Amino acid sequence: MNNVEAVKTSQEVDFVSRKLRLNAKGPHGKENTLYSDIWIFGLNVALRITDLLSIKMADAAKGRIVINEGKTGKLRNIELNTRAMEIAKARQVAHPHHTYLFEVDSNRAKGKPVSRVAVAKAFKAVGEELGILLGTHSMRKTRGWVMYSAGKSIEEICRVLNHSSPAVTMLYLGITQKDIDATYHEFVIG
Repeated sequence: MNNVEAVKTSQEVDFVSRKLRLNAKGPHGKENTLYSDIWIFGLNVALRITDLLSIKMADAAKGRIVINEGKTGKLRNIELNTRAMEIAKARQVAHPHHTYLFEVDSNRAKGKPVSRVAVAKAFKAVGEELGILLGTHSMRKTRGWVMYSAGKSIEEICRVLNHSSPAVTMLYLGITQKDIDATYHEFVIG
């Protein structure tokens, strides 16, 4: 997997969402919210892309996702927050016959979720416009970064992301030298 970055400001999060919506026109030039919905839902549940794409409509409708992670085999139990529920409900209304929350409408992929490769391609294109390495894992990294920036402990973020240790989470957050330098100006003591 290529190294990808977190989106670190709310303006950039909104930019990614808008661009994903604008870049993905559906049939007859109609706006397609699929990739934008994946982005926002993914930010709110912090699942890896393969686990995110496996979510079924019926499961999302319950307001809680219980899933065995594909990569780790660990059980995840996630209560959907209001934003994730808004997306799930809107997708259910717009696509009542879909099995998967993020299902494609094309005839050749009928009844299947959108592919990880298609999502990665859409995210990469927007990342290039923004000047960052944006990929499917950026959703998890962004969630971790936002929590870290809000003062949540590394241990709590570790649990949310289901990492094996806080040391993994610290590496994962990708704290840069610029971030470290800023602390010397933010915390002037004495």
